[in-house]
Amino acid sequence: MILERNAKSSDEQSQYISITGLKLKQVWHWPVFAKHAGASMRQAKNAQGCLSADAKLIDGVHHTLSIWSSKAAMLEFIHSDAHARAIKVFGRIATGKTFGYHAKEAPNWEEVHGLWLERGKDYN
Repeated sequence: MILERNAKSSDEQSQYISITGLKLKQVWHWPVFAKHAGASMRQAKNAQGCLSADAKLIDGVHHTLSIWSSKAAMLEFIHSDAHARAIKVFGRIATGKTFGYHAKEAPNWEEVHGLWLERGKDYN
């Protein structure tokens, strides 16, 4: 895995990596979470600029790993359609952190969880 450590533009990198991790506040929030997570994942996989999107439960945290052609493409996705609706309910049902960076290689799932723990910023 190669992390972007300086101020190079995204044009000089091959992809933008977005990592999220959400933990439900209560088990009974699962149906609402599943509804929004499923719709958001379908949206991501069909979004312009999305190279890949996947999800995995690690240590009770619902992680997503999405790879984008650019940060701009990822930002357009997160503020539209199903994902925008999910953001509106997030604070009531879960806590979480996000981490994004430019890289030439995608991380594996072990790296995803480590990066999320070490570098993730609380999502408010």
